[in-house]
Amino acid sequence: MGVAIEGADAFLDYLAEWERNLAPSSLREVTEQAGDPAHVGVFSVDMINGFCHQGALQSDRVKGIIRPITDLMTRAHDLGVRQFVLTQDAHPPDAVEFNDFPPHCIRGTSEAETIPEIRSLPFSNEFTVMEKRSLHSALDTELDPWLNAHPEVTHRIVVGDCTDLCTYQLAMHLKLSANARNQRLPVIVPADCVQTYDLPVEVARNLGIMAHPGDLFHSLFLYHMALNGCRVVSRLT
Repeated sequence: MGVAIEGADAFLDYLAEWERNLAPSSLREVTEQAGDPAHVGVFSVDMINGFCHQGALQSDRVKGIIRPITDLMTRAHDLGVRQFVLTQDAHPPDAVEFNDFPPHCIRGTSEAETIPEIRSLPFSNEFTVMEKRSLHSALDTELDPWLNAHPEVTHRIVVGDCTDLCTYQLAMHLKLSANARNQRLPVIVPADCVQTYDLPVEVARNLGIMAHPGDLFHSLFLYHMALNGCRVVSRLT
């Protein structure tokens, strides 16, 4: 095991270099490549109070992506994008997921509500909000029926939290379901609009739970999305 860990040093250096070299892209360019803003959709996952503002899983790191996301949504709408899909945790009080994570985002509570920064956008009435009960946005949800009903949305921009959990699952589902149908449907992930939480090793040991290195997992899962064909950019200008 020691040899394997030592051998990872070169990859970690490579990973850091890869992330430093992520280039920005133009949001207008995405709409032009799609051929029409009607072919572009913004998919946001778990930008709700229970991960940004309150509760056991609130994270200041996740809170930090609110402004980049609302800015991206506003600029996308200004360019003519009208498809905004928000998949959001809404758990029953007895959710089995609470065996793995602390109770959070229970349906009907303020934690399960879209953050006010997004709700207050002047075009928020155009959003499609979908409840989910797991890390996966498409398991027992309305996401796949929505995608099937909107084949015109060929370019999918993914934002939200957490990079290594729900964001990863959403981006990979969009990418892999397109691959399975032999369709070229780009999935674009702006790194400044996704984030994950941090739980240092020492804190985890004191609490008797599993550590979660936020910086490492954020970088590693951005890389993994890119490795699987998602287009990861530093930001969409």
